[in-house]
Amino acid sequence: MSRKAGQKRRECKPDPRYGSITLAKFINKVMMKGKKSLAQTIVYDALDTLSESVKEGQLQAFEKALRHAMPLMEVRSRRVGGSTYQVPVEVRADRATALSMRWIIKYSRERSGRSMVAQLASELIDVYNKVGATIKKREETHKMAEANKAFAHFKW
Repeated sequence: MSRKAGQKRRECKPDPRYGSITLAKFINKVMMKGKKSLAQTIVYDALDTLSESVKEGQLQAFEKALRHAMPLMEVRSRRVGGSTYQVPVEVRADRATALSMRWIIKYSRERSGRSMVAQLASELIDVYNKVGATIKKREETHKMAEANKAFAHFKW
């Protein structure tokens, strides 16, 4: 193991429209090939569609949708005595946020047809209403943790 101190977390600048660091991280995850202005346009247009659909402010609706997608528990592989166990552990807040963002973007890209704005907006609306592929993934993760509850004593 390394004797050096751990790496410092890099701070992300807040997004220009709302001043939210969480939204800036989401925009960075949507961005492909360094095209940040395009990613901002996609996300802001999707947020406009989301707020019109749910009759709530853009940032509030986005944060609520993100909270709905955050997992509480997940399984981690632990090797004990020659066999590998799936041990349920609680998810740290920053990891839960990152996972929910990753899932929302992944499943919005998998939607067929329309533009990315429409795909992202419809996925955010589904997550806000607690339906869709992202919520299914979250529930699947929780079921895995629940099913492996017997191995919780291997957590350290």
